[in-house]
Amino acid sequence: MAHTTRPLVLICAVALIVQAGVLYAMGQPPICACGTVRLWVGAVLSPENSQQLTDWYTPSHVIHGMLFFALGRLLFRGRWSPVLAVALALGIEIAWELIENSPPVIARYREQALAQGYSGDSVLNSLCDTLAMLAGFCLAARLPVRASIALALAAELFTGLMIRDNLTLNVIQLIVPSKNISAWQAEGGLYGASTKQ
Repeated sequence: MAHTTRPLVLICAVALIVQAGVLYAMGQPPICACGTVRLWVGAVLSPENSQQLTDWYTPSHVIHGMLFFALGRLLFRGRWSPVLAVALALGIEIAWELIENSPPVIARYREQALAQGYSGDSVLNSLCDTLAMLAGFCLAARLPVRASIALALAAELFTGLMIRDNLTLNVIQLIVPSKNISAWQAEGGLYGASTKQ
C-alpha cells in the first residue's frame, strides 16, 4: 500500500499545483471577489456561485470521479494500476476545468438561464471541484457498482429537483442548448428562485 500511496499523493499535489497556476495565469481569481471564503453557497444565481468551496455543482464532480474510476477499470482491465487510473482521472478533470474556464466556454455557459452572470470558477472552487472528483473516484473504488450507480442517480435527481440543473442537463445545454430546457430552468427548482423578474 505504501508503495502506491506516495506516488498518488505526489501526482495529486503536482496536478493541483499545475491546475492552480494555469488558472491563475488565465486570469481566474484565487478566491471569490467578495473576499470571503465559505464552505457552501446555495444561491445558483449568486455572484459567489462557482467561487466558494462547494456549491450545487459539487455533486457533478463527484459523479465525474465515479465515471473516471469506471473508465480506468475498463482501460486498465487485467493490469489495474491505481496510480495510472488516478493520473488519468486527474488529467481529464483538470483538462475540463481549464477548458471550462476558457473565454469561449464561459461565453457559451452565459447563454443558459442559470449561468447568465457566470465568469468562470475561482481557483479555490476549481481545486475543490477536482478534490470532489477524487472523492467520487475513491467512493467508486470502495462501493459496489450498483451502489455507485444508485448514488450518482440520486445526486442527479436531487440536484435536478432542487435547482433544475445537474450534470446531465449541464452537458446537454453546453453541447446542444435547448430553449425549452432554459425556460424550464428559469422557472426555478425547489431551492432556487425563479430567474424571471
